[in-house]
Amino acid sequence: MRVPLFLNPIAGRGRAAARLPEIVAALAASGVQADVRESTSRGDMEDQICRAAEDGEQCVIVAGGDGSMHEAANGLMHAERETALGLIPVGTGNDFARAAGIPEDSNLAAVELGQRIAGGETLRSIDIGRCNGRFFSNGVGVGIDAKVASIAAGIRLPIGDLVYIIGVIRCLWDGIATPRMTVTVDGEQAWSGPTTLTNVSNGAWVGGQFHIAPEADLGDGQLNVVVAAAVSRARVVALLPKLMKGRHLAAPELTHVTGRHIVVHCDEPIIAHLDGELQAPTRTFDIQLQESALVLL
Repeated sequence: MRVPLFLNPIAGRGRAAARLPEIVAALAASGVQADVRESTSRGDMEDQICRAAEDGEQCVIVAGGDGSMHEAANGLMHAERETALGLIPVGTGNDFARAAGIPEDSNLAAVELGQRIAGGETLRSIDIGRCNGRFFSNGVGVGIDAKVASIAAGIRLPIGDLVYIIGVIRCLWDGIATPRMTVTVDGEQAWSGPTTLTNVSNGAWVGGQFHIAPEADLGDGQLNVVVAAAVSRARVVALLPKLMKGRHLAAPELTHVTGRHIVVHCDEPIIAHLDGELQAPTRTFDIQLQESALVLL
């Protein structure tokens, strides 16, 4: 069986390219021949996957991180075809893979994926979100986590998800911005006031090791919304260990609700991230859920 394998060679600070031979070998051991197609620039994988789906491919494989998964989801959703997706995580944080229950070991993930493809099996159907016209698989962050993502993206050291810890430290050093936000969930106002972050999660993890939405599930038909009021640097430091363990939701500064249609309006244009990919500053983020929109192999 021949299946397109889309590779982002710079994912994981170059780890993806280094792991390619063992990934191809693991797939071949299950009877799956990988037709390797590398992306060359931002958006290229998205375009390639969209064309592959439109050309009738029944399934595609992606080797990369959350950014690659983001492009894959957008490519498949725009193609509007029933093309299934297999993911082999070789990124920095691999938040989506963790939420989906895909092994973080890329070789093991490739072996299990090859077996499912050969056996005609799927892993699950998952929900997909849409924010201002862009799709996301894992989540949207507006506020401090977008700044952390921005800082992490500029760190080229091969230190894995420690780049996000460095991003948090630099954010604290620079000072915490608390723009005023109003958050509406399914037509009801859930929050309004100075805000450290608003995170809308499909998956449970962000930044590799932060369990931001411990109750989130990729296929439950709901998005989890976590809003943090204005907090001091000291309070952020105090909350971090709880955030990493998913024990932070009871903190008095936090609001946690679920819904399918979330609108975040800011008093000033600010940056956000979708699946860790930075978006242009804007005031309003219109976020909607599309239930069971994507099939995972």
